[in-house]
Amino acid sequence: MNNFDDFKLQPKINDALKAKGYTKPTLIQEQAIPHLLLGSDLLGIAQTGTGKTAAFSLPIIHRLAAKPFRVLPKCMRVLILTPTRELASQIELNIKSYSKGLNLRSKVIFGGVGPTPQVNALKQGLEFVIATPGRLLDLMQEGHVNFSQLEVFVLDEADRMLDMGFIHDIKKIIQKLPPKRQTLLFSATMPPDIEKLAQGLLKNPIKVEVTPESSTIEKIKQSVCFLTKDNKIKLLAEILRDENLASALVFTRTKHGADKVVRMLEKEKLLAKAIHGNKSQNNRESALKRFREGEVKILVATDIAARGIDVDHITHVINYNLPEDATNYVHRIGRTARAGREGIAISLCDGHEISLLQSIEKHIKMKITPNTDQPYHEESRVLIEKACKKVTRNDRGQSRKASTASPKKKLSQSKKARRRRSFKG
Repeated sequence: MNNFDDFKLQPKINDALKAKGYTKPTLIQEQAIPHLLLGSDLLGIAQTGTGKTAAFSLPIIHRLAAKPFRVLPKCMRVLILTPTRELASQIELNIKSYSKGLNLRSKVIFGGVGPTPQVNALKQGLEFVIATPGRLLDLMQEGHVNFSQLEVFVLDEADRMLDMGFIHDIKKIIQKLPPKRQTLLFSATMPPDIEKLAQGLLKNPIKVEVTPESSTIEKIKQSVCFLTKDNKIKLLAEILRDENLASALVFTRTKHGADKVVRMLEKEKLLAKAIHGNKSQNNRESALKRFREGEVKILVATDIAARGIDVDHITHVINYNLPEDATNYVHRIGRTARAGREGIAISLCDGHEISLLQSIEKHIKMKITPNTDQPYHEESRVLIEKACKKVTRNDRGQSRKASTASPKKKLSQSKKARRRRSFKG
């Protein structure tokens, strides 16, 4: 397909795509949309950043616009399940953009906010419900949801759902869905549990696979800076002051760490906002909005944002802390180089994170280029080497101590035993 006109979508959809500057479909869109327009079930294996939201939402919007009807109270025509609030909001934003002028109603359903507006929206009947599993299940149990008019079910980021412990909630929701429906499942990876779920969920699905999960996006320039923990904030501030940096997403390992980095950047006269699970939904949405609109160019996040942020203009992803799960590295850096652009991913690695770096390199099957130009490299290299040697010596020392402790203990016990026997005799 050379352009979106070849799909013969509703004219208003094409108008919306042209207004957004979309011309040529991505590989997953080219492969998936024709089958979805025919009503086939689909198994899509694709990372974020490949255009999969448009791949599933465009044919669904076309289908709903071609056959409009009144949706009953508590009912919906399309259910999209996502792992995070951010991803749910992003999908709804895209759907509203693609369906402009078609009078298709949508609502995001997730926790962290009061349920009343969500319940009131469901009472009106909706074309699209984009939900996280926990809140949707709560509303189902309270009698606010009816699936009798459901036509399409989309399970997005299925592997992330598994990681976050949502698999049992998903199964409970699936049990309530009508058997006659079109079902789409998207996942970046296919662990055994997801493969088993897909087999029971999909009927004669078309399989579309784009960009294997273990590979990284080629347009991202990756590098690693070796430095001590104390020097991390200094180097981070220097990177963020680069005039070529339009916007940066900084990843920390913990929620507390994200807030701490924001405070330290403020001392460096750099404006940044944090987003993580302890923030209220209004706070998170406000931070994302300001970041998306360019009012704030530095967003500090935990892995909750690794697959939930879709902002085209992110030029830099910086791993302030390396992720403990190597697969999250791929999802993190995938936040840059969006929509065909190039991007930069920089990881700050201290002596305690070298094993994490090795796991990442093994996972992506390549060595990440060390940045030897940064000012703390030589000092840090020496200190890190000393730290590694110290750890090795300590391990050996503990090993020797352990190996010699047992015989002494046994000897002591045997002496006591001989003494007891001698006393008794």
